[in-house]
Amino acid sequence: MARIDYIIEKLLKDSGQEILMETGGGLNIRTASGLLPVLKQNLTTQQIIAAVGELVPSDQRASFPAQGMTIFPYSSPAGAVQVKFELEQGRARVSMVPFSAYAMYGNVEFADENPAPAAPPVPVAPPAPAAKAPPVVAAPTLAPVAPAAAPRPASNGRTSQPAVAAVPAPVVVPVEDKASQSPDIEMPRDRSGDPGMLSLLETMLARRASDLHLATDTVPHFRIDGDMVPMAEYGPIPAARLKEMVFSLAPDKNQIQWEKKHDTDFAYETSAARFRVNVFADRKGIGSVMRQIPNTIRTAEEMGLSKQILDLCFLTKGLVLVTGPTGSGKSTTLASMVDYINRNREDHIITIEDPIEFVHPNKRCLVNQREIGVHTDSFKDALRAALREDPDVVLVGEMRDLETIAIAIETAETGHLVFGTLHTNTAASTVDRIIDQFPPDRQEQIRMMLSESLKGVISQTLCKKIGGGRVAAQEVLLCTSSVSNLIREGKTFQIPSVMQTSRGAGMVMLNEALLELAKKKLVTPTEAFTKSVARSEMKSMLERGGFKLELPGEGAPAAPAPAQK
Repeated sequence: MARIDYIIEKLLKDSGQEILMETGGGLNIRTASGLLPVLKQNLTTQQIIAAVGELVPSDQRASFPAQGMTIFPYSSPAGAVQVKFELEQGRARVSMVPFSAYAMYGNVEFADENPAPAAPPVPVAPPAPAAKAPPVVAAPTLAPVAPAAAPRPASNGRTSQPAVAAVPAPVVVPVEDKASQSPDIEMPRDRSGDPGMLSLLETMLARRASDLHLATDTVPHFRIDGDMVPMAEYGPIPAARLKEMVFSLAPDKNQIQWEKKHDTDFAYETSAARFRVNVFADRKGIGSVMRQIPNTIRTAEEMGLSKQILDLCFLTKGLVLVTGPTGSGKSTTLASMVDYINRNREDHIITIEDPIEFVHPNKRCLVNQREIGVHTDSFKDALRAALREDPDVVLVGEMRDLETIAIAIETAETGHLVFGTLHTNTAASTVDRIIDQFPPDRQEQIRMMLSESLKGVISQTLCKKIGGGRVAAQEVLLCTSSVSNLIREGKTFQIPSVMQTSRGAGMVMLNEALLELAKKKLVTPTEAFTKSVARSEMKSMLERGGFKLELPGEGAPAAPAPAQK
């Protein structure tokens, strides 16, 4: 049974006029009262070709898809429709009309909101009573095909195609990159049944989950406001079905990589969001984690970034780091800073990511985004090449190894503004982490280079927000002359003291940021205490701020509240 048969059944059951699909649009049924959306996801050309390919008669399948218009009848279990498929310059349009209406009114054109007077009836032979739907195929074979017969004028001034497509001549139909599409059109499913991949992603967005976790023989889990929430209504997913679901999104090269290494990363995009996808293997079989990356970048103003952080975006050279544990929102903060530069400077920005997460259109800046494994082999290779690409700003998605860190520091020294990320918990520990990456005989040199190139460190953690959602607590280290001296002299242990005495310069300790969130009633005092690194100090600060903090082991847990004024 073809995947679109149940849409045809709905068309005929509801006395609909036409099924419409178009590249970049959804799947709609035209009724007497207007368009009825059936699938809101924007469809790609290949998704449409795959769906229509299941309906093509066997004698036309070898030449499908052909440039121009192809028309053929199709008998679904619910009834017959006339299918018109048009392919032009990589864009596809499809119209499916109930066969009785087609034969009666000669509906040979794609419908529009203000149709011209109908053409005279076109005699069309109905499909043979014994005709059956063609067997279901995974996807149509994109064999070389030929242009269809020349179109003939219609009475309304437009052109229409003969009822039967002509034998085509060879032409190559371009295939789009699977990294940004699903090879299938996943129709809505009953939640009690087998979940489709797109159904899960739509539910993920509706539930405002940051991550979707899939594991063999396990129900899907969402991470919502930092907590893992099982979706029991879907039921466990067997290994074979899970593999089919996950790799319906993946480019071919990632499927090959997973078969070899049992680990792969790629990005997938829908009209609503992008997803950073990791696929792995464990003792049960295949597993995957998909992180939501909104299509819309939150601006620096929406993020509430401080003036001191925004001032870092106007530097002409130097190294700026955003640090924090996994899932702390580093990518979101960096994207906001890059977007701020894009809106306020006239420069050349190069991003190096694995994979590309937030997509930056050109605004006042020219932006080139490169993906590891697709556009370059590694961070270090791309960073070294960037020096020959005339950048003003370079973003390094991850500073994973010694060589990448060394090249990033050198790039910052040679007159470029470099942004990067590290997995450290505090701003002060970031400096030690960088220096400790190098062998002892190079540490003094790196310490000197870092003291001159490092301009700022933003270390952040995400906290559960009262009422739902999450909010970032940001520690800010600005490399003033006194901080640079401490780095040069190997006295990084004194950096926290300098930060405490430099609040006027815009420096913020993590505990101070957490306390401020508690005072604004954005997070509970318990949450502020839990996210702190220096907890004993955090406890004292909360108590001095009028918060009564009761923790497990010190009495029954309670919801602390500010003291009465």
